[in-house]
Amino acid sequence: MKTIFRASLLSALVGIAGLAAATTTMAAEVKWPTRPVQVVVIANPGGDTDFNARTMAKYFNQITGKSMVVTNIAGGGGTLAAEQVKGAAADGNTILFTHPGQLIVNEVAGLTEDSYETFDVSCIAGVDKSTVFVASKQSGVTSMQDLIDKSKAKPGSITYGTEMGSFSHVQGLMLEKLTDIKLKMVDGGTVSDRVVGMLGGRLDLGAITYGSVQDYVSGGQMVALGQPNDERNPLLGDVPTLKEQGLDITMDKPYVVAFPKGTDPAIVKKMADVMKQITEIPEYAEDLKKFKQPVAYYGTDEAKQILAKTREDFMQFKDELRKAKK
Repeated sequence: MKTIFRASLLSALVGIAGLAAATTTMAAEVKWPTRPVQVVVIANPGGDTDFNARTMAKYFNQITGKSMVVTNIAGGGGTLAAEQVKGAAADGNTILFTHPGQLIVNEVAGLTEDSYETFDVSCIAGVDKSTVFVASKQSGVTSMQDLIDKSKAKPGSITYGTEMGSFSHVQGLMLEKLTDIKLKMVDGGTVSDRVVGMLGGRLDLGAITYGSVQDYVSGGQMVALGQPNDERNPLLGDVPTLKEQGLDITMDKPYVVAFPKGTDPAIVKKMADVMKQITEIPEYAEDLKKFKQPVAYYGTDEAKQILAKTREDFMQFKDELRKAKK
């Protein structure tokens, strides 16, 4: 395979300088938090995004002595939550907890003119490395190479379930482009809807968090084709990476902590410092295992560079995403 797509964190981290000592000093001296901090989450309760936000909040209280009040505002692909934080006072007391599905895909798909630059990005608090490409038993697909062979023999014969114009849609588009195949993209709804659709034989393929399909993979109703990570996430058992199968595709989903534009840089930096401390707590790592997620953290400058590279990668799918959202 000659074409390489790497919407991954490691590929984005090139030439990042260390943070200035003056900024570190300001962060240490700033009096924040002084009261509970509202964390606006772009997703409903119970999913991976919400889990990461609430786990962060749990240990934030342990370190700072102040609580985080988690507020879930789903809808509009995350635009409703983003609008609330965008319009909030830039006093450090309101945070957006989000991911590229809202920060970047919505911009690329034409749902909003806002981007990650609309906010003051503090850090990447975690990275979802639990997604696997999985096929239903009814599809007859037994491996990634089998998927490629079947799709090339009969383009459009494999149905890929997704939320059109979403992060999982981009994952499918990247797979198509890399492997030079054509999938039949179908709006399959939420993760739960897609799992049901695959079990019922309506959908053949999906990019879904392993925790949502592990029992079905173990039971033989589904086949895990590969994980789109640079290296194997050991929490996913023996599921091979796509790279191991000759497909150089990696696609992580980082969880981003951001403030309204104009927030004191010292507060933005202090939040990043607190998050780094959280990732060093052993109990935090144990909590993340519930969602098959290893510990990951990237500071402010790193996070901005990662998001810029991710947007660049996603822009090649602008036409497909905008068509899907019409």
